Amino acid sequence: MRQGLGLPYGCRDGACGACRGKVVEGDVDHGSYQAGALSDQDRAQGYALFCCSRPKGDISIEAREVTGMGDIPIKTLPCRVEKIEKIHDVAILRLKLPVSERLLFRAGQYIDILMKDGKKRSFSIANAPHDEGFLELHIRHQPGGSFSEYVFTTMKEREIMRFKGPLGTFFLREDSDKPILFIASGTGFAPIKGIVEHARHIGLDREMVLYWGARTLEDLYLAGMAAEWQATMPNFTFIPVLSEPAEADAWQGRTGFVHEAVLADFDDLSGYQVYACGAPVMVEAAHRTFTTERALPEDEFYSDAFFLSKDATPKS
Repeated sequence: MRQGLGLPYGCRDGACGACRGKVVEGDVDHGSYQAGALSDQDRAQGYALFCCSRPKGDISIEAREVTGMGDIPIKTLPCRVEKIEKIHDVAILRLKLPVSERLLFRAGQYIDILMKDGKKRSFSIANAPHDEGFLELHIRHQPGGSFSEYVFTTMKEREIMRFKGPLGTFFLREDSDKPILFIASGTGFAPIKGIVEHARHIGLDREMVLYWGARTLEDLYLAGMAAEWQATMPNFTFIPVLSEPAEADAWQGRTGFVHEAVLADFDDLSGYQVYACGAPVMVEAAHRTFTTERALPEDEFYSDAFFLSKDATPKS
């Protein structure tokens, strides 16, 4: 990245697998990573996670290049908590940037909140780049989670925090004309919200279908917003999917796992792009089944898994 070469990445912690590529020549020290992101079979076939691998000498690699990554600088900036809105178990934070600063980012990227104890918390940006001067984050309450507990019990408006960003290679590829499938679970809706708002702002007319999975109806904390997109955007469809609807929900819609709803609706994904965001188990299942059972090209699956790293809460 320092040399202007954009390689795919997400967690930077060997957990999500977004940076997986092949070492063609030479050797690397694989470093510390989670087994779910790189199997022993992957390693035997020459694959590595480039976010945590270190070359032992000159190497040649095969990796998907992300163009234009060097165009936007990564900054460390202060911000002020302008508003805290709580919907069910999700806090929507609106962070105000300094008047003299502007954060350039691509729709779907994330930032790291820098804590006073030296740790970081990663959260997707839920607004579009044209909404200058502020950032929107969606934070699910994690019982026992130090940062989410702080947000829900202690944080006050006008507090000052510091963050680093923008980060990640999960963002809308605007150079394609393929129809788009968005697959979200829980607060994986956040970056997709930013992408859809950006697409709407630039007049993107590609077909877009959002499958948003959750346990119960109240877990779809901004379902009304997604429904409004469907009502006002002719090229947009919203399909909510509940895995354990409550009796009080009186749910008549789709049920089960969200990626299975896609499998039921599409026999062939060879002409699509897929953006999947949320729980790692969902992202992994979607990637595996869409590429092997529905002919989705490997390089048209973009993902951001909300992992649990060594020193951070799951990205929300």
